Amino acid sequence: MECVVFVYIPNVYNVKVCHIVLAGCNKLSRICVCAKLSKHGLRDKVVIQLMDETQEKRKPKSWTSWLPVPRFKSNVIRRTITGFTLFFYFYFVVYCGVPLILLHALAIEIICHNEIINIALKAKKIPNIPFFRTLNWYFVIVANYFFFGEAFSEYLDIFVKKYYAINVLISYHKFLAFCFYFLGIICFLVKIRKKLIRQEFSVLAWTHFLLIIIGLQCYMIVQNVFEGIIWLILPVGLVILNDIFAYIFGKLCGRTPLISLSPNKTLEGFVFGGISTLLFGTLLSYIFCHAPYLTCPVRFFGKSKRHSNEHISNIISIKVYPFLYHSLAFSLFASVIAPFGGFCASGFKRAFKVKDFGDLIPGHGGLTDRFDCQFLMATFVNVYIWTFIRTAEVDKIYQKVFQLSIDNQLKFYHLLNESLCVRGLMKN
Repeated sequence: MECVVFVYIPNVYNVKVCHIVLAGCNKLSRICVCAKLSKHGLRDKVVIQLMDETQEKRKPKSWTSWLPVPRFKSNVIRRTITGFTLFFYFYFVVYCGVPLILLHALAIEIICHNEIINIALKAKKIPNIPFFRTLNWYFVIVANYFFFGEAFSEYLDIFVKKYYAINVLISYHKFLAFCFYFLGIICFLVKIRKKLIRQEFSVLAWTHFLLIIIGLQCYMIVQNVFEGIIWLILPVGLVILNDIFAYIFGKLCGRTPLISLSPNKTLEGFVFGGISTLLFGTLLSYIFCHAPYLTCPVRFFGKSKRHSNEHISNIISIKVYPFLYHSLAFSLFASVIAPFGGFCASGFKRAFKVKDFGDLIPGHGGLTDRFDCQFLMATFVNVYIWTFIRTAEVDKIYQKVFQLSIDNQLKFYHLLNESLCVRGLMKN
């Protein structure tokens, strides 16, 4: 068996040993290679090792290799099978309710954070300094304590007050998170070394950067869920629909490249995918509006149902649901703006010279590869809700009044009574 080996050793006189592994070569080929190296004076600087056929075929397996996804040659088939598997799993998570959705939001944040950190470490963009991983995950825990405490104190305050320990952790979560955060900063400054001061501050910057682009987005997803599960599943579905239709039309009639960061994206797929998303997104919204389980905001009322029906009572009496107008805005954003989250992720991967963020999802890469557009979409939905949808709630105002002193409660009553009388809504 012939074996051709090209050896390139930069600064050969400064290199002590170079290790070469020959795959698929017999002993005779090894002797020929040794002779060639001796001719050029490199024999003493090169260690040659033969690799047998069993070692050559042995490749490191991904930790997701146990998944029941066949090894098809066509990546389209693998992506399709994995896509349907993820769809049914997503349906199961939504069916189980809000607690499981919140756990998955936390898991998604941790996995995406870990994938980006691993890529940066492998590319040596982040120096591998001592205690970096420990400090990084410490700040992740503190940030999630602040974000989830903010959400629970706002939406589950009645449930929180039933348990003393949880009530203390949630009621004072801002102060406690502030103390924990600066405790981490103090530990960072204590362990800093002058020789690595630039690298260590770059690590601190990386950690805060990821907490903003990933941790904050997941907090917005949690807020959207508490406003109603439909504010989660519809944006997710719109981004998926846009990806599917853009891929289909790009393959069928794509001719014009859209952007250099993603050579496979075409202008035709972008345009026709957006039009299809507007049409099918409206149909999907109409179907979801018929499910009170999806449209009702999540509230906890002690022994009563966990979902309030107040948002449904004012829309089922008319044929055109007001939510359909909101879905048009979401469809437009998912078609025009959300894909640029994927372009940004593509540019990030090109900068680090990697194809995917990971190998968690067979045929799709890592979890970050699937959620690059979803994070941007969730941010838009959260801003949209707080700008155009969210209004003051009577229950929360009522609870806030009872937190006032007796004199302030009486003052509030007289002010409210006077305002109602002036507007003719109540008699003196």
